[in-house]
Amino acid sequence: MDTGQAVEWFPMEALSRSKGPGGASGAAVETPASYSSNPDLDLAQRHEYGDPEAFDEVYRRYCDMIYNLALRMGGSAERAEDMTQEIFVRVFRHLGRFNGRSTLKTWIYRVALNHCRSRWSRRRWFFLPIAEGFDEETGGVQLIDEGRGPEEQALAQDAHRRVTRALAKVKPVFREAVVLRDLEELSYEDISEILGVRIGTVRSRIARGRDQLRQILEAEV
Repeated sequence: MDTGQAVEWFPMEALSRSKGPGGASGAAVETPASYSSNPDLDLAQRHEYGDPEAFDEVYRRYCDMIYNLALRMGGSAERAEDMTQEIFVRVFRHLGRFNGRSTLKTWIYRVALNHCRSRWSRRRWFFLPIAEGFDEETGGVQLIDEGRGPEEQALAQDAHRRVTRALAKVKPVFREAVVLRDLEELSYEDISEILGVRIGTVRSRIARGRDQLRQILEAEV
């Protein structure tokens, strides 16, 4: 589901590079090269003690993943860029709280999802079934497939527009699970950690979300 787009526009200079333990700023802090045998926790600890390369590594590793998620939720590349920057500002500020109980990937997904939820509370956001070619005017996805004729492409675009509109009507708690599983292609275990619920609950939410989506689509026919 990767868009293949390299995300290089994050304003790194906007973040303080002299943060020491507890958020203090000032002179650089000399620290050991490694803090933990857990690579994810090591990155968080290095960041907390003022190593700028630690956050650079976190950003390089996860920027495309979060951009794709934000694109599906935000509805346009411009919104996705804004949301991704906001999410990584949060990651920068709170990375020191990461305790290694989960993977850093699921922790960052959780930060991203919580941020998106706060945006949903202020504005209606739409999910995209495919993270590319969003058509602002129609609210759908423009698919480019050289192997299809004009009629087939038109039918495919119409189908994806219908799914996009229908998914926006699915109850948010079920919609999140469907997007993480069917669009982000995460494992049930990862989704369980991100949402903070048991795997059985994840399966139930996915099933109910898919069922709601099917009913909405059938009602529109």
